[in-house]
Amino acid sequence: MSLLTVYDDNQAQQGERYSDFAAIESQLKAINVVFERWAANCTFAADADQATILAAYAEPIARLQQQYGFQSVDVISLNADHPDKAALRQKFLAEHTHDDFEVRFFVEGCGLFYLHVGDKVYVVLCERGDLISVPAHTKHWFDLGENPCLKAIRLFTTPDGWVANFTGSDIGASFPTLAQTLAGLS
Repeated sequence: MSLLTVYDDNQAQQGERYSDFAAIESQLKAINVVFERWAANCTFAADADQATILAAYAEPIARLQQQYGFQSVDVISLNADHPDKAALRQKFLAEHTHDDFEVRFFVEGCGLFYLHVGDKVYVVLCERGDLISVPAHTKHWFDLGENPCLKAIRLFTTPDGWVANFTGSDIGASFPTLAQTLAGLS
């Protein structure tokens, strides 16, 4: 289940929660974030490589490239056995921006996006089939969890792909983690 919680950036204990897809889409549209539900009907082996995943979704990737002028496409694929999972998680948990507009399409698993816009933090639980954009220069971070299980296609408008400009802020430490968010759903 996709989920959005909107917090004041100085009040990480209380937020307004949205679980209805149309409400999530509307809230995010107000901050220029695209949030869509796409068909993610391919099943992959745990060790499926990037080429296999990109080939399975070649048609929607081509549409996105044409629509937004994306120049770089890759796949982040992590599971609980990944040897660099802790280091990758720490890197993504640090608030950062990108100079380009980017999109993530979750083809397996889930993750938690945090978008820091103005004095609000929009925390978006993305799962299989969710497509989310991050506008250029938007402060954000991402929690893939302590034991990740996700495959997501990442598209960028620059040929360099994922290049982060870290803000140096520790704001991310104040907000619920992926595990805490998922535990709150049960």
